[in-house]
Amino acid sequence: MGHKSGFVNILGNPNVGKSTLMNLLVGEPLSVITPKAQTTRHRIMGILSGDDYQVVYSDTPGILNPKYRLQSAMMHSVESALDDADLILYVTDVVESISKHEEHLRRIIASPVPKIIVINKIDLTTQPQLEGIVGRWAETAPGVPILPVSAINKFNTGLLLREILNLLPEGPPYFPKDQLTDRYERFFVSEIIRGKILETYQKEIPYSVEVEIESFKDEGSLVRIGAVIYVARDSQKGIIIGHKGSMLKRVGTGARKETEAFLGKKVFMEIYVKVAREWRDNPRMLKKFGYL
Repeated sequence: MGHKSGFVNILGNPNVGKSTLMNLLVGEPLSVITPKAQTTRHRIMGILSGDDYQVVYSDTPGILNPKYRLQSAMMHSVESALDDADLILYVTDVVESISKHEEHLRRIIASPVPKIIVINKIDLTTQPQLEGIVGRWAETAPGVPILPVSAINKFNTGLLLREILNLLPEGPPYFPKDQLTDRYERFFVSEIIRGKILETYQKEIPYSVEVEIESFKDEGSLVRIGAVIYVARDSQKGIIIGHKGSMLKRVGTGARKETEAFLGKKVFMEIYVKVAREWRDNPRMLKKFGYL
């Protein structure tokens, strides 16, 4: 068998474990993971290379019905993932209904691109229940391979990789074998900060913010980072900062520690909060943040 390579795009509804699965398959924490839905906003590429293969994974935002231009842009990246894939991993789990976002599911199943249906979180069900779930998916997507996994427990993920390699075409690698992603360090630092915001604040606040890295200076043993948290309304600025800056300090401390682990260096991080009114519907701001 010759060298295998291809683009494997991971699709599915919010909160089914797409990001957890990609991080596990790649072996690095490239995508932000939180219990909140819609954590992933951008397509994030993770590259797994072996002696005789290269798998280019792409984590995508969860499928949703857009309410803002931001979400429309997120869904555009989902649609494009249908067009440029060599293989689609459609990730579901043991609790969501097959009928959720049924129109999008029908389009994915009808696509000529090879597919694997991955049923995640099987640690949350019983064997008889799982057999029923597999049976319903077999009726919904006849002929499509179905693989139950538990990403959090690393169960069946090795088998999933073998199935992926079986379905990928032969070809040369698309990227240098030591390359891990198509994103730069600045992007991952902004995602680390946004992840801390998702963990720290409740309700609408985390979905109303965007993070921009204004400065990133690597001084050898120390990296100096200047970041801005943009909010959509004046009232949200005070919530992000908190009483005497307590909430912002909590976010900053957590983000700094995680960034130090990610970069392997000491980090000095300054974070400011600015208002960009209703930025989620502002094309200029969406372009600035890389969504358009």
